[in-house]
Amino acid sequence: MRIPGRTILMAGGTSGIGLALSLELQAKGATVIVAGRRQERLDAIRAEHGLDGYVVDVTDAASIVALAERVTTEHPELDAIVTMSGIMQPEQIGTPGSLDLAERTIATNLLGSIRLVEAFLPHLLTRPEAAILTVTSGLAYVPLSATPTYSATKAGVHSYTEALREQLRETSVQVIEIAPPLTRTTLNAGTDVDDALPLDEFVTEVVTLLETQPDAPQVLVERVKRQRFAVANGTYDEVFVGQNRR
Repeated sequence: MRIPGRTILMAGGTSGIGLALSLELQAKGATVIVAGRRQERLDAIRAEHGLDGYVVDVTDAASIVALAERVTTEHPELDAIVTMSGIMQPEQIGTPGSLDLAERTIATNLLGSIRLVEAFLPHLLTRPEAAILTVTSGLAYVPLSATPTYSATKAGVHSYTEALREQLRETSVQVIEIAPPLTRTTLNAGTDVDDALPLDEFVTEVVTLLETQPDAPQVLVERVKRQRFAVANGTYDEVFVGQNRR
C-alpha cells in the first residue's frame, strides 16, 4: 500500500498498536485520523501529536454509521481505513459471565470490523486508489485456549477479509490483512510477557512491509509466520501445544 499522501482512518487508534501505527504512518507522510471510545484520549492525542480524532463505539451500529458520515464529509479525501478495534480477555467457558464476555468480544472484534467496512465501503469505492486494512492475529491460525472467543473472532476476520478481497478484486479498493504476533501492549498480558515482540519493532516491521511489498495481501512480520504457516508446514500440533501448555 502506498503510504505518502494517504488519508487513513485508524479505528481503535487511541492506544497500543493502533496509536503506534498511526504515529509511524504519520511520520511516513500519511494524514491519520484516529477513532476511539474516549474523548479525553482523543483530545490528548490531538494535543500531543496533531491527529484529528472522532468518538466511536464499534459495538454500536448507529455510532459507526455516524462516524462514517462525519469523517467522509469532513475528510472527503479519505482513502484508507484500518479496523484496529479489539478486546482480548481471558475466559473460562461455562463459568458465570463467560457468555457475556464472548458476546462482547464478537461484537467488538468481528461485528465491529464488518460494520466499519460496510459503512465506509461506498465512499472508498469512489476513490481512485483506496485500501481496507483488517487486523487479525497469529491466534487466527493457532488459537490460544485461554482466549477462545478472541481467537475465533480473529479467525473470522481473516476469513471475512479473504472473501472481501475477492469480492473487491475488480475495484479500486485494496484489501490487506495485518496479523500481529504476541506484541507488548496493554491488550491482555502482552505487556509483561518476555517473548512478546516489542511494540516499536512490530510497527517498524509492518510499515516497512507496507512500503516494500505494496501489493501484498497480508502483512506478516517474521515472528508471526510460525503460527500463520503451522498447518502448511505440518507443525500445527507442535505450535498449539507450545503456546497453550507453557
